[in-house]
Amino acid sequence: ITIVFNFLLTKIFLFPVYLPVGTEHVATATLPASFNDLLPHFLVEPDDEYIVKNKPVTLTCRSTPATQIYFKCNGEWVHQDDHLIDRTVDPATGLPIMQVKIDISRQQVEKIFGLDDYWCQCVAWSTTGTQKSQKAYVRIAYLRKNFEEEPMGKEVALNQEVLLRCHPPEGVPAAEVEWQRNEHVIDPVSEPNFLVTADRNLIIKQARLADTANYTCVAKNIVARRKSSPATVLVYVNGGWSTWTTWSACSSVCGRGWQRRSRSCTNPTPLNGGMACDGQNVQKSACTATCPVDGGWSDWSNWSECGVDCSMWRSRECTQPSPGTGGKDCQGIDLQSLNCTSQQCLQIKTVTQPLRNILSANGVEDVALYVGIVAVALCLTLILIVVVLVYRRKKEGLDADVADSSILTTGFQPMGIKPSKPENSHLLTIQPDLTTTTTSYQGTLHSRHDGTTHTGTAKFSMTNGPLLDPLPNGSHHTLHNGKMTSDPAEFMTRLSNQTYFKTLPRDVANTSYGTFNFLGGRLTIPNTGISLLIPPEAIPRGKIYEIYLTAQRKEDLRLPLAGCQTLLSPIVSCGPPGVVLTRPTILSMDHCSDACPENWAIRLKKQNYEGVWEDVLMMGEELISEPYYCQLEAETCRVFSEQLGRFSLVGESLNMSAAKRLRLVLFSDAYCSTLEYNIRVYCMDDTQDVFKEVMQMERQLGGRLIDEPHVLLFKDSYHNLRLSIHDMPQAHWRSKLLAGYQEIPFYHIWNGSQRFLHCTFTLERLNLSTCELTCQLCVWQVEGEGQSFSLDFNIAKGAFSTLPCTPCSPMTAGSALAGPSAFQIPYLIRQKICSSLDTPCPNGADWRLLAQRLKLDRHMSFFASKASPTSVILDLWEAQHFHSGNLNQLATVMADIGKQEAMIFLVSDGEC
Repeated sequence: ITIVFNFLLTKIFLFPVYLPVGTEHVATATLPASFNDLLPHFLVEPDDEYIVKNKPVTLTCRSTPATQIYFKCNGEWVHQDDHLIDRTVDPATGLPIMQVKIDISRQQVEKIFGLDDYWCQCVAWSTTGTQKSQKAYVRIAYLRKNFEEEPMGKEVALNQEVLLRCHPPEGVPAAEVEWQRNEHVIDPVSEPNFLVTADRNLIIKQARLADTANYTCVAKNIVARRKSSPATVLVYVNGGWSTWTTWSACSSVCGRGWQRRSRSCTNPTPLNGGMACDGQNVQKSACTATCPVDGGWSDWSNWSECGVDCSMWRSRECTQPSPGTGGKDCQGIDLQSLNCTSQQCLQIKTVTQPLRNILSANGVEDVALYVGIVAVALCLTLILIVVVLVYRRKKEGLDADVADSSILTTGFQPMGIKPSKPENSHLLTIQPDLTTTTTSYQGTLHSRHDGTTHTGTAKFSMTNGPLLDPLPNGSHHTLHNGKMTSDPAEFMTRLSNQTYFKTLPRDVANTSYGTFNFLGGRLTIPNTGISLLIPPEAIPRGKIYEIYLTAQRKEDLRLPLAGCQTLLSPIVSCGPPGVVLTRPTILSMDHCSDACPENWAIRLKKQNYEGVWEDVLMMGEELISEPYYCQLEAETCRVFSEQLGRFSLVGESLNMSAAKRLRLVLFSDAYCSTLEYNIRVYCMDDTQDVFKEVMQMERQLGGRLIDEPHVLLFKDSYHNLRLSIHDMPQAHWRSKLLAGYQEIPFYHIWNGSQRFLHCTFTLERLNLSTCELTCQLCVWQVEGEGQSFSLDFNIAKGAFSTLPCTPCSPMTAGSALAGPSAFQIPYLIRQKICSSLDTPCPNGADWRLLAQRLKLDRHMSFFASKASPTSVILDLWEAQHFHSGNLNQLATVMADIGKQEAMIFLVSDGEC
């Protein structure tokens, strides 16, 4: 009632009076009449404040024009006596200015209970109305002692990112955080390697050795400053090997000795507890030094006749033996002279005096004349001999009417050729004449038609001329039918005698060869996983080529490997090099990588005509413009090549996780009539060709296979391979091995320097009647994971004595197929599929969909670069499914695409 009454009085008499409840004195002021209609506005409003310890805070409020100003805190008016009032006048406007201050103590704030903060607000009055200021919150400032999360010490590798967490203590106002390194403040602006995140954590982007220090999180506000416990960051460096030193000189001056090389763990040196280098720092290798040979004198020769000067001589030579390998030369003289007796000297003078007189009479001119006559006679004789040889050679050349194209490859013969139609059989049964004695080819190869002689102008174009040089006078060779040699070994002997084919093996077990025309065909080396697919139309029409395929032995031809490189496949030769192909052939061979492309840099290498190995393809970086392309499957590599030659697959490990697949094969003696019993464990590349060689060698040795082959991943970790046998029944067997295990050096396996790496375990049975052997074979890489194989067999009979058969070709007598019999898809149906799918289809039902259905879409760009993408896809399908191809599955894929060729498996042989 009092407030309302006062308000009415103010309005009526223009004299503002306001009495807050419980007040006895009112701060009032009169305004000039010209300012009666103005509302007050605040020049200064109260701000938030913090009470530190027990010091009160002051809130200030200033307004103009104002007749009254008061504070209201937490909904209650502050007593007028608690206000400190100051009145002034604005000199510019003449308006009165009123300023009011109040003090807030800690006790006042602590009386407020609940979740709300203590607040105060300023209210100003004028004759027109009132205005309220913003709320000012008054809080008691504090900072607790304990951090909610302190940074933890860490050990980190060089260049690793480091995260140090810090959650400061609870406080009002919220504490600010700074980081210190060894008591010095870290400034992220000047040190960009440091970053302080929004949630106050410290990040060291790349740890350096200089960043090894004690790190402290510092929290501070207006009340206090707190430090966390120091967190020690230790930056360590793992050791790295330096490069190997060169091999030292052989320890023995004469005979067998050792040479060594070393490396140090200084690249970099391990620091701050970093790991030392893993592996050997010294390598030893056996060496044989040629013994020095001191020279020895031969016997003295007979004395010469007494000379004109009345002296005779004799000599000897330092040849028994000749000095070598640093040996000493012979000591002494090699020529002796002796005066003749006076009687002998008189006889010599008597005989030689007439000769001297003749020479002095005729002069030197007559001697020169005689020498010239003798020289002319010798020249005439040589010319006559050359003319006779040329005549005889030309006569022999006329006698031989023709030399066939087999001269190019020294007599490759067709094997197992099965033409599909009788009328075309003459194209596939032409056999080269091996009766000719010609050992090299120098001429132009012409095409053969119907087995008759043809001398047309369609010449066989060869590239890289060193193999084929044209005959003089434009003479050329045509082809006649010949007889097939009955001795394949004779063919290989003749082949290996040629200049380019010196490195081809002399055994026929690793070679396949045949005669092919435009219908194409296939060469296979049985039980090796090596084959060559010659697609239809790859050989130009009208041409017939004799093509070979062979697997090289490692000791016959070594690849230059450097660093971490290793041979992943057999070395395969196909040829003859330089033949003209209109489509790429597909060479299939096994590889032994772990099929993890991120661990390897795999290259396809080819040997040029000079014998130098060149990189022709890098896996994953294939260019469709190159004549080579490669599809790497889990265990097989398929090389598309428009040029024949010698190929191999070489891998370079990118990290120590790269691994080669090894095949562990166990053999023993076929018959054991003594107490000793030998078990041979072979560690070989997991490719069929190496396994075949080991099986052939063991058959010759009389060995037998005693367990299924096992696969082991051998990592590029510089660790050797260890093998041991355990858990033998001690009552019946004991090991004669002195050491607990046998070890194969890492480099012998990785470099493949030896063909048949194996360990022999010699066991002894205590009784001849003991035939059962049960034990555990453990194989592991040093400091790596191992594998254990259980062996349980009877030494009197073996269950695995035969060669395990991988999916083999149905043909056993021959390894070459020519024409339609070499392919699963009939030739006419193949042409229909190509003509149907090569044309792009708007809905995608073309060769692209076929590639997707056959899971070959990774090679889309390669297929698209070919004139007939469908034919290349079908070639690859033929290469993949030669042994296990299912035309019904291919027909199902065609049906899904929506093509009528889905019925290819129902086409009769007569139509094909």
